[in-house]
Amino acid sequence: MAGGGIGPSNGKEYPGKLTTKVLITCIVAACGGLIFGYDIGISGGVTSMPKFLEKFFPDVYAKEVLHTVSTNQYCKFNSSKLTLFTSSLYLAALVASWVASSITRIMGRRLSMLFGGLLFCIGAFINGFAQNVAMLIIGRVLLGCGIGFANQSVPVYLSEMAPFKSRGALNIMFQMSITIGILAANLINYFTAKVQDGWRYSLGGAVVPALIFIIGSLFLADTPNSLIERGNKEEAKRRLQIIRGIENVDEEFYDLVEASVRSKEVKHPWINIRERRNRPQLTFAMLIPAFQQLTGMNVIMFYAPVLFKTIGFGDTASLMSAVITGGVNFMATFVSILAADRVGRRFLFIEGGLQMLVCQIVIAISIALKFGTSGNPGELPVWYASFVVVFICIYVAGFAWSWGPLGWLVPSEIFPLEVRSAGQAVNVSVNMIFTFFIAEIFTEMLCVFKFGLFIFFAVFVFIMTLFIYYFLPETKGIPIDEMSKIWSKHWYWQKYVPNDDTLPPQSPPRKLHSPVKEHNVVNMDEKEA
Repeated sequence: MAGGGIGPSNGKEYPGKLTTKVLITCIVAACGGLIFGYDIGISGGVTSMPKFLEKFFPDVYAKEVLHTVSTNQYCKFNSSKLTLFTSSLYLAALVASWVASSITRIMGRRLSMLFGGLLFCIGAFINGFAQNVAMLIIGRVLLGCGIGFANQSVPVYLSEMAPFKSRGALNIMFQMSITIGILAANLINYFTAKVQDGWRYSLGGAVVPALIFIIGSLFLADTPNSLIERGNKEEAKRRLQIIRGIENVDEEFYDLVEASVRSKEVKHPWINIRERRNRPQLTFAMLIPAFQQLTGMNVIMFYAPVLFKTIGFGDTASLMSAVITGGVNFMATFVSILAADRVGRRFLFIEGGLQMLVCQIVIAISIALKFGTSGNPGELPVWYASFVVVFICIYVAGFAWSWGPLGWLVPSEIFPLEVRSAGQAVNVSVNMIFTFFIAEIFTEMLCVFKFGLFIFFAVFVFIMTLFIYYFLPETKGIPIDEMSKIWSKHWYWQKYVPNDDTLPPQSPPRKLHSPVKEHNVVNMDEKEA
């Protein structure tokens, strides 16, 4: 079959339904994304506020305010201290995610989420009262530790609580929460920019999403998978009956117990995750988050106000443009919630990739025509700036219903229980490594690459879209602890995973076809089988 995809059914469907209790539980747990989103939105906004720059980064302030006429627009925000302020958080999140992996496995998903909220709250408090760059960095490190814990535990929690037919939509609530955090931060930045020392309110305001996450975590119950993993089988069965809304959960329960038995045989998950049979999952846990950052999306969200200033918007206008893109990001995520369990992960990945690719090429050409290589565009007409913003919004929408939510969903659902926490730690770590890397060098890359920076990211979008087309099997509609079967029948990954006869084998992809048609053909093949 073309494209290397497989149908969504594996022959096993657990009984149960999406209960109100599960829906509310997943919404509360997904609030962990608020802290991540709020930070993404707030850091870019405060770094465009003159008072913040004057106090902590006077060299950038001098280029921004005192020499606006002669400064090259591509290079005026190029400062190693300024990028360290932004990127230090992600280095801390990287380290914290490895610690959180063990805590998530041994003490449960809920406690790991609680730790994350507490650390983020302390960091927000320090940042709000910062008097020097050192306090800012310390606060950012604590914020990063909180994000590392939350991003490690929340996607796994959502994937384990959700019925398999609704797993995509419920897991994407994490990404929805991130977009809400970004939008809220952009709105707050817009209003606090008009207030004396408004940056303190922006940074200190991170306490609010942290408290929401902490309070929510206190009322959450742990997942049946986690309870079984820690030896509480009776409680796990009761929990499973409650969240599935039925009494007879024996089939799913015994499969979870069996998965837990295999898990307990694994004494060193960090060794086992490198075994040949886990090669496909490990590959995607590393490449999907790397590709997610190489779309260039976080550059847009980190530095949206800075970027809009660079293309000619004023102080408050650039912040308002960031609010607009944040709103588009939020609204477009609904598309993913509605579509992930209908059209599948592969279709959204591929369509979103093509949409981002076209937009990045258009944006690069637009900036090249006006700014050239000198970075001094003269007076920019309103229609030009509006045109660029429109295509940035279309680009943001493409990311928000594809690589944004699916970058967290797919890695969290593909690992077997015995290495699931370790696999999610790999996912978060790679995400944070590349986020740190991009945040650290973005302003310098913009100064050197100029408009070519968008072409740089476009090349990676093209590569990652091809990679998904050829190598990612469809994961929608497959119970989380039955996921290993999709690899044993994939045209490429079957050489790494022991064969399973419950799925039809696949042929290697020959030529590109429409993902929608391919999906339908696969389902027809399965029905005939």
